[in-house]
Amino acid sequence: MSSKVSVATYSLGDRKVNRIGFGAMQLAGPGVFGPPKDGDAARAVLREAIMQGVNHIDTSDFYGPHVTNQLIREVLHPYPHELTIVTKIGARRGTAGEWLPAFSPAELTSAVHDNLRNLGVEQLHVVNLRSMHGLHEPAEGSLEEAITTLAELRDKGLIRHIGVSNVTATQIAEAQRIVPIVCVQNAYNIVHRQDDALIDRLAAEGIAYVPFFPLGGFSPLQSSTLEEVAATLGATPMQVAIAWLLQRSPNILLIPGTSKVDHLRQNLAAADVVLSAEAVAQLDTLAYGP
Repeated sequence: MSSKVSVATYSLGDRKVNRIGFGAMQLAGPGVFGPPKDGDAARAVLREAIMQGVNHIDTSDFYGPHVTNQLIREVLHPYPHELTIVTKIGARRGTAGEWLPAFSPAELTSAVHDNLRNLGVEQLHVVNLRSMHGLHEPAEGSLEEAITTLAELRDKGLIRHIGVSNVTATQIAEAQRIVPIVCVQNAYNIVHRQDDALIDRLAAEGIAYVPFFPLGGFSPLQSSTLEEVAATLGATPMQVAIAWLLQRSPNILLIPGTSKVDHLRQNLAAADVVLSAEAVAQLDTLAYGP
């Protein structure tokens, strides 16, 4: 394992993974639709991630669609034994790139088989059910039928572990009554902290929390406070945002994405950034509501 990746780990199902992983979303084209602008660069990023010791990749067959999974298989298969690949289902892409629900038992079953085929595996280590009751913010609505479908696919050996994404606390509890949940993937970062209480509860239960949009997503984080703290540490603002998440709670697993090797290295180097109590207090002023 490279020393450039934090040695700190956390459980993801029955595996321990490094707390900084890699999100494959940006390997697809603009708007996460179509092929990458630079296929060679996308392949280089995947190879570099593994060389740097990354052992947790987050992907989905609706990225592209199919693009990121096919790239991952092309570049990394046969996979290193220690590599954990997490995918998500529950959505599909329209002909113009729209994000559409795909929540019926038939659609979910088909999505699992698509992921198996495009990744070239016989079992998916973790499958996150992505709730589409809300687009990028959780909204209430039952997940019972969908989670039951995934539980049945797990019983058949096609899935090893199940997680949930874009969900409320009520939906997590509903899912947990049906099957063990190993991770929750919601929008969260140094500014958007609506899941503070949920993160602490999940940590007490030994469940991983995987924030999407950890650096702001389609609208990257911008803050003079972030820049000031970064300048005092000789780090980039995004490295500070990653370091804050690592120090926020031990159950947080990060999957920052990029299509550039130098950016990947910067993200991984954030594992070495240590924030003082004073810096954390300064950064905490950026939060704007639960």
